[in-house]
Amino acid sequence: MNQVDELERAILARAERLASEYHERAGHSRDSILRDAAERLRLREAREEAIAKSLGERAFHQRVQASELKMQTHLDRMRWNLVQGVERRLTDRMRRFMEDEAQYDAWLDSLILNAVTIIEGDRLVVSANNQDQHRLHARWEQIRPSLPTDKTVELASSAHAIDTLAGVLVTSHDSRIRVDQTFEGRLDRLRPKIQQTILERLLPGGFDTANLFTG
Repeated sequence: MNQVDELERAILARAERLASEYHERAGHSRDSILRDAAERLRLREAREEAIAKSLGERAFHQRVQASELKMQTHLDRMRWNLVQGVERRLTDRMRRFMEDEAQYDAWLDSLILNAVTIIEGDRLVVSANNQDQHRLHARWEQIRPSLPTDKTVELASSAHAIDTLAGVLVTSHDSRIRVDQTFEGRLDRLRPKIQQTILERLLPGGFDTANLFTG
């Protein structure tokens, strides 16, 4: 065997080894590429799934919030209607109460005495609606002895009657201090309690409305 043949065989053997190495490297590279591609696909799918889940949860929360808002609106409307219903009942009850002149006069007298006692001032003015002004004028000399002797309490003239269903408004002579004992004033102070009771029960019955008519 001459040197040329040996060199040829050596070159061929070297070539085969290189080919095997390249083939093996190519296999490793292919596997690595496939793994990377699979990982990227998995990550993309996971990301898309997370986005879809987030969008789904957002849509669900939006539907829940819309339902809650609709329910809250319904409850607000119901609460408002119940408050209005209670106030109408109180107005009707007051009108019936006013028909009993003896009890109504006694109630007015107690309101005046209570307000006069509270206000710090020595000259006070009592105002009422036009009808009650006339009734108070007719009874004023009977009412005066029950009032504090250290205060001068005057009854407003009929020309200065106030717009109210019932009750009285007592003010200092300079009008800087006032105690609103009118039906509307007392109802306005009672309204938060009515609303609270409705919130607790969502029923118009069972309200303690007696304090509207007592001191």
